[in-house]
Amino acid sequence: MDVPGLVERVLRGERRAVARAVSLVENGAPQLREVMAGLAPSAGRARIVGLTGAPGVGKSTTTSALTAELRKRGRTVAVLAVDPSSPFSGGALLGDRVRMQDHATDPGVFIRSMASRGHLGGLSWATPHALRVLDAAGFDTVLVETVGVGQAEVDIAGHADTTVVLAAPGMGDGIQAAKAGVLEIADVFAVNKADREGARATVRDLRQMVAMAERETGEWKPPVASTVASAGEGVDELLDHLDKHAEYLRASGLLARRRRARAREEVEAIAMKALRDRLADVHGHDALDRLADEVVAGADPYTAADSLLKALNGA
Repeated sequence: MDVPGLVERVLRGERRAVARAVSLVENGAPQLREVMAGLAPSAGRARIVGLTGAPGVGKSTTTSALTAELRKRGRTVAVLAVDPSSPFSGGALLGDRVRMQDHATDPGVFIRSMASRGHLGGLSWATPHALRVLDAAGFDTVLVETVGVGQAEVDIAGHADTTVVLAAPGMGDGIQAAKAGVLEIADVFAVNKADREGARATVRDLRQMVAMAERETGEWKPPVASTVASAGEGVDELLDHLDKHAEYLRASGLLARRRRARAREEVEAIAMKALRDRLADVHGHDALDRLADEVVAGADPYTAADSLLKALNGA
């Protein structure tokens, strides 16, 4: 593979090259290190917006509507949709992105699905690398749509500059939202399907919960927008909130702090994967299974872990 050539084409924004680079990321190809090294200096300019929420609230429809509104304002858009993994193929169950077909022929839009491959948190392990590819390719905004949200599925907050949490009437009360950790990760709330009965109550409940949260003077207060994404209603207001949050991030210095934390987590994840790979090379799965059996039989797990570390230090 001509990696320098691929990197050059990605930096020019060629769609086939971008798609191939994302495939290298998903597959953990040997050339990935060289590709990331070539793209890294050109990344860091795109705005990354994450969208999450319980299944059924309309994440895909809202993503499509936001894409349309961004294009109206002259911005290029990349959509990274992290879908549930097929238990048979390991691929994304919703890989065709049926709801995004309206943008399929738009040269200013790039759409890609990635399988979560069972990764907790609603995001694929490869997501940070894929975001770097799309960022370096020159897209103004990258929308990341997650599998869904649950008590452990809030990882999107660690990958996005702005996190949008979607809710819908009839999808559970505000207490359930609080249990899921949603209040802590939301920069903007959107109550979708606002034409349904109970929408006003959902908006009111969320605003009350936002008002009760303790904040320092000048700290961002998450707004609550009402949308009917299927009809495009309220999406312009939602995007206005996203733009205001982007301005706040830059003015407060929070954008730099968030991106530094994101880079730190990515470096740590790469290092941990390398350690696990070395562990497998040094000890092998059989040796680790043997130690696990000893712990089950009553051995000290710390001593077992020490033996692994000694093997790594001596390797």
